[in-house]
Amino acid sequence: MSYANSRIPASAQQGVHEHLAARVGTHLAHPFRKPVADYNRSAHAQAFAGWDRCAPLILDAGCGVGHSTIELARTFPDHWVIGVDQSEDRLQRRKPYPEALLPANMVFVRADLVDFWRLLVDDGLRLARHYILYPNPWPKIGHLGRRWPAHPVFPFIPRLGGVLECRSNWSVYVAEFALALELTLGRPVPWGTFETGRPLTPFERKYRDSGQTLYRLCVDLDAAT
Repeated sequence: MSYANSRIPASAQQGVHEHLAARVGTHLAHPFRKPVADYNRSAHAQAFAGWDRCAPLILDAGCGVGHSTIELARTFPDHWVIGVDQSEDRLQRRKPYPEALLPANMVFVRADLVDFWRLLVDDGLRLARHYILYPNPWPKIGHLGRRWPAHPVFPFIPRLGGVLECRSNWSVYVAEFALALELTLGRPVPWGTFETGRPLTPFERKYRDSGQTLYRLCVDLDAAT
């Protein structure tokens, strides 16, 4: 069956990149000051237009076709759930969910997460929950800088607080995410394998049905150290 034949990311890199720690150290020492694009400011305003400023916030970062955003909104009906993706095409492929059946406590916005995360921090907003589900792994050794743990924006992510969860079918990605968080927070960040009974994303369902091992990091950023 062609559906359940997904492959694990192929890479010559078998463990945490040797330059990751140095990259994270550089980004912690030198704040990221890239100008924010106007369209991302507009997307940020759109994301909160329907928020009552009371409901706890959930961010589905890189939501793709938005199935995870919908599931999260149904699971947490008393929260305001924001699904962000940079691709308008992916956001429009959230069907077969008609508009009338979508949860009222959620919104989809097209934005670049590099700017969106920083705008949240600039506004002093805190998240209750934060999901980074199956991001592009950029598995080649030379792709390190394209992965979120090695990106200059990474230090902004833990500043948003809440329960942060990252999932991937490539163990190296989650291991690097954990190390980057440990260097930022100054405390251990556990991660490991998990089994999903109710997949949050189409990728998660495909990976599970292909018999792949799934990996998850889940940490309460607001917990006392």
